[in-house]
Amino acid sequence: KVAIKGIERELLCPACKELFTHPLILPCQHNVCHKCVKEILFAFEDSFADGGSESSNQSSPRIRLSSSSMDRIDRISRSGRKRNSLTPRSTLFPCPGCQRDIDLGERGINGLFRNFTLETIVERYRQAARAAIAIMCDFCKPPPQESTKSCMDCSASYCNECFKIHHPWGTVKAQHEYVGPTTNFRPKILMCPEHEMERVNMYCEICRRPVCHLCKLGGCHANHRVTTMSTAYKTLKEKLSKDIEYLISKESQVKARISQLDLLLKETECNSERAKAEASQSFEKLYHVLEEKKSAALRAIETSKNLRLEKLQTQVEEYQGLLENNGLVGYAQEVLKETDPSCFVQTAKQLHVRIQKATESLKSFRPAAETTFEDFVVDIAKQEDILGDLSFHSNGLEIPEINEEQSRMYNKALISWEFPGKTDSADIYILEYHKLNREEENVTWQKIQVCGKSKVVSDLDDDSSYAFRVRGYKGSICSPWSREVILHTPPAPVFSFLFDDKCGYNNEHLQLNPRRTSVESRAGFPLLLGSERLQVGCYTTLDYIIGDAGIAKGRHFWAFRVEAYSYLVKVGVVPSNKIQKLFHSTHDVTSPRYEQDSGHDSGSEDTFFVSSQPCTLVTLGMKKFFIPTTPGAPKDPASRILPLPSCLGICLDCDTGRVGFYDAGHMKCLYECEVDCSGIMYPAFALMGGAAVHLEEVVTAKYREYHEDI
Repeated sequence: KVAIKGIERELLCPACKELFTHPLILPCQHNVCHKCVKEILFAFEDSFADGGSESSNQSSPRIRLSSSSMDRIDRISRSGRKRNSLTPRSTLFPCPGCQRDIDLGERGINGLFRNFTLETIVERYRQAARAAIAIMCDFCKPPPQESTKSCMDCSASYCNECFKIHHPWGTVKAQHEYVGPTTNFRPKILMCPEHEMERVNMYCEICRRPVCHLCKLGGCHANHRVTTMSTAYKTLKEKLSKDIEYLISKESQVKARISQLDLLLKETECNSERAKAEASQSFEKLYHVLEEKKSAALRAIETSKNLRLEKLQTQVEEYQGLLENNGLVGYAQEVLKETDPSCFVQTAKQLHVRIQKATESLKSFRPAAETTFEDFVVDIAKQEDILGDLSFHSNGLEIPEINEEQSRMYNKALISWEFPGKTDSADIYILEYHKLNREEENVTWQKIQVCGKSKVVSDLDDDSSYAFRVRGYKGSICSPWSREVILHTPPAPVFSFLFDDKCGYNNEHLQLNPRRTSVESRAGFPLLLGSERLQVGCYTTLDYIIGDAGIAKGRHFWAFRVEAYSYLVKVGVVPSNKIQKLFHSTHDVTSPRYEQDSGHDSGSEDTFFVSSQPCTLVTLGMKKFFIPTTPGAPKDPASRILPLPSCLGICLDCDTGRVGFYDAGHMKCLYECEVDCSGIMYPAFALMGGAAVHLEEVVTAKYREYHEDI
């Protein structure tokens, strides 16, 4: 027999922390008082109306919502998940038991079952708790008598006399079911909350709740797997009985675990006291050091003060001697009274020198000591920073490492980190960064608290370098700082665009992805047909594609990636007044001067060929970056061929008429030249053979979450 008083913990509502009153079963299988459910829903609706967390919960002394529950209410209300006339009516409920947001469906609270079994157990507990407290008759005139039985059909308690009056023999009420005195009245038949006139006779195995035949025929359980109530009763009772028997059989093991936990409780108490003592000892050492420094500083100031006062006092006495009938002047006046020339000369010579010095000091007055103590100002800025970072240090908490491959700098900075052991041992992280500036001596780190292992940092200056570092915290314990990683911002604001699928786009040779961020040139059958006539003077041409947005002024930067297998790709810019010429250009990839028998063996055609092009492009391909042939370019062909960076960038300055081609990974300029910016400038790309170009995606606040979902 289970001791009723030992199960009180299971009978407390997670919302009000009191014994259940008319508990309702939520879809997550947790129980909450009917009144608590209503109050939480009222608080939830108020949060929608007020747009914040100022809810009616403050005026309800019964309910005690945790801060996490209120945070979830605020989060859901801010997310805009409200009902309107175009969407199915649905009610979200923040369950205080599992801390999740539960969908109560269209009927809301009216679609929940009342847990009569739990009510019965709570009633037995209350009876065991109050023991001698009797249940009084509901119908007696004052003073009421103690009840002797309760009618389950009338939901009332009666004494013997009142029961006979209200349940006379020979009437229908005489057939009512009565039990011993109780305050827990439950219906004889459990009715469906969605179809109030139908009794539940089946059990939905998917939703794990009783349903009626109408729910199965045309309701929300139409396609669910159901079983008869008797079968569900038998199955669940057998499972519950087996589980209970298993736990009872493991009673010795449970007691051993309890004993182990008791020891851990005592050990935790002892270790915490030891940690407190060690922390106090550490701070006492700091106090001792500070007291010594304080005493030394005060002694130095006092010594300097006494020395300065002594010098100034001596100077005061010297100047007081210059007063009439006082000191040096008085003595000189007495010497002047001497009438014997030989005696006067003997004394006056030395006195005259002293008088001259006093006169000179009077003309150029300067205090004998400084009154300020600027040399004794204690600089504690660095010490304040160090003490501000003072925390518990544990060798058990790993040092996080910033993943340079996953971190990237574009329109914003995406910083990602991980632990070497691939464990997530920290609760929160502190990400710090600062701009590298040689002129600044004292570095000021910007701090950001992060719950995950990545963070998007905004508002960084263009064409700058930033240092980043991160450390982990688990409670009050922190890890050492990670190694600093330096990233470079683009030389200009990022220009966003997509590939244009209308202007000159050749869908026979080029293929765009649905988002228009990638273009691919396939060396298929059409290219073979074009190449078949190469021997009779026809040449294969490039397939061009441009961006769907242009630049009229200012300085802009964009980045992209070229697949390593790409045979030939050209990238650059084209003015709007030459776009038509670009797509109808007669210039080909192959020039007659490269043919063995053409007679054009000199390089005199280079300048004409480059200047005659309608756009400014550089050539990429076969994992190489080719610096264009210009008068200022190196004459050695090998020095004009560079390894192809993993990510390329183009910086266009319309104001100065220059375009630069960058290694976007390190923001290093590979080649720069002048460009005609007379019209609106568009990003331009050309592909031939097997090649592909992918535009670099801008970094957004949801960038990391999106790619993790993929």
